[in-house]
Amino acid sequence: MNWRGNALKFCNVAGLPLLEPFIRLAAGEDVKEQFKSISKFILLPIAAIAMFLFLWHAASKTVVTDSMQLPSPSDTWKAGKELFAMHTAQRAADREQKQEKIAEAVMFLAKANKLTAKAEAASGERKETLLANALVLKKKAVQAANYKPTSAPTFVDQIFTSLKTVFVGFVIATLIAVPVGVLCGMSPWCNAALTPFIQIFKPVSPLAWLPLAFLVIVWAYSGSKPGETLFEKAFLISAVTVSLCSLWPTLVNTTLGVASVDKDYMNVARVLKLSWSQQLFKIILPASLPLMFAGLRISLGVGWMVLIAADMLAQNPGLGKFVWDEFQNGSSQTYARIAFSVIIIGVIGLLLDRVMIFLRNLVSFGNPQAA
Repeated sequence: MNWRGNALKFCNVAGLPLLEPFIRLAAGEDVKEQFKSISKFILLPIAAIAMFLFLWHAASKTVVTDSMQLPSPSDTWKAGKELFAMHTAQRAADREQKQEKIAEAVMFLAKANKLTAKAEAASGERKETLLANALVLKKKAVQAANYKPTSAPTFVDQIFTSLKTVFVGFVIATLIAVPVGVLCGMSPWCNAALTPFIQIFKPVSPLAWLPLAFLVIVWAYSGSKPGETLFEKAFLISAVTVSLCSLWPTLVNTTLGVASVDKDYMNVARVLKLSWSQQLFKIILPASLPLMFAGLRISLGVGWMVLIAADMLAQNPGLGKFVWDEFQNGSSQTYARIAFSVIIIGVIGLLLDRVMIFLRNLVSFGNPQAA
């Protein structure tokens, strides 16, 4: 069946082996064998999650101090629903405030038009006064129409800020690591020269990189005023810290991928008298893409993990700052909200990893990996 083959191919490329037994069942394959796969990929994980929730609930009754208590799964779920409800309420309030400002702008503009009409019929000093008053009202109308709510970022806003930060940091790391990795893979001399730097800087903690990133960003932004730059200082500090910590897996894997290109391919390239650029883009890069994307997958995971600590210290309004602010707040919902944010951080990390697996399998030349 053609649909069966296409569906199984999609599962392999997307890294979704849990869907395979259902497709095979629909295609009429052995029920007993597919039930084993369903038990392995679905029932067993569900049982493990249920056991984890039970142990978590039991621990929440035990881990109790005078002023703190480990939140239970139900408390964490309630705190999560409250966070999303707060986001919805805040957005509704912002929209209402925006509509009020638009109504004010319309009112100011109507008054300005009336004064302008009166000025046309007047003369001398009175005309100048009416036009001046109309101009003031028009400026107020423009300000009201361009009003942007200044409410504090909600939990959902901070999620998107973290995603934006890790994306920028990941792009910066990729733009550095891939060219340098290609250079090291093609040149043993370059590889030998850069290996000591890679081995020294690869294990450095983000907590050590962040002060140096802070110094460089503050220096680069010296003399600039708020609103004149593309990114805020705290955002860029977090993004640069993410890139400094996450570029190494991509660099190492790209080097390995380029260096391990089949020599027969290179011999064919020499026989065909391909130029250096043709060898690079037609042979070396395509052949090294699977290992390169394996490195990119690791880098993205490292970047997402590093981001939380970077946000805490740089005060970038992301998930790390949310966790820190809740910890400092000390309210009755503090630890339930922190526990919920931990789950959200993990789920987002899982989704990002799935995306990288999908992209890696697209370039694996018929050799996809489920994980």
